Amino acid sequence: MFKKLLVILAACVLAAGLLVGCGGGNQGAAASGNSGAIFRTLDEIKESGKLVIGVFSDKYPFGYVDENDNYAGYDIELAERLAQDLGVEIEYVSTEAANRVEYLETGKVDLILANFTVTPERAEAVDFASPYMNVALGVVSHDDNVITDLSQIGDGEVIVITGTTAETYLTENNPEIKLQKYDTYASAKTAFENKNGVAWANDNTEVIAFANEGSGYTVGIEELGSLDTIAPAVSKGNTTLLEWVNEDMHKLGQEKFFHAAYEKTLLGVYGADYEDTLVVEP
Repeated sequence: MFKKLLVILAACVLAAGLLVGCGGGNQGAAASGNSGAIFRTLDEIKESGKLVIGVFSDKYPFGYVDENDNYAGYDIELAERLAQDLGVEIEYVSTEAANRVEYLETGKVDLILANFTVTPERAEAVDFASPYMNVALGVVSHDDNVITDLSQIGDGEVIVITGTTAETYLTENNPEIKLQKYDTYASAKTAFENKNGVAWANDNTEVIAFANEGSGYTVGIEELGSLDTIAPAVSKGNTTLLEWVNEDMHKLGQEKFFHAAYEKTLLGVYGADYEDTLVVEP
């Protein structure tokens, strides 16, 4: 009996590199190479009949839960179409900015569609597909103290969301600026509305949407740093899923899917003038 138990334990240890525990969960494969990421291949996703996608639930108009408790927004339009083209159902997993890489590395999701800006540092941890949107950083402030240059911050504090490019940019390029860091979009938004900081730095698409949605706010800095892109991301080494996503997005680009998605979800927020600036057809 004791020998039999040892054999079972040894088998579990041997399998640990490929499965999450002896039960294996729903993650069927470990990433190739040394990334340590866990993922499901394209065939495994098809076999399961479900694509698990990490999205934001509180970032209107990109990924949010509407009044009917349904996910909606620009990123969601793409998610729905990818699942449709793959012939599977979607399971949405709500993520925060700081969790996006972790959720891919641990196999919690197959794909991230959460306004994910492509950076060299992130590309070392995940594999990005073709981009579908342009983005830069922006800074929004209150109408009674509009910030048009970072030098105006002085002893004030800038609100950022942990794990975003805004946090990274300001930490590396303006270490003298004091940062208030929040884990969620909702908590950062509330803090800014309550004037806990003199400004809020985030993707320019998000701060412009925020300012346009209400009143009393001005995006004094519409572009900060370099112009970047937003793209889907998969676990490092998940080549089968990455290749399929790129192929399908190229087909979507040919039919001008992303302009149509913009006009459905973003036009009312940004207007027609921003459409060709923001939209990328892969």
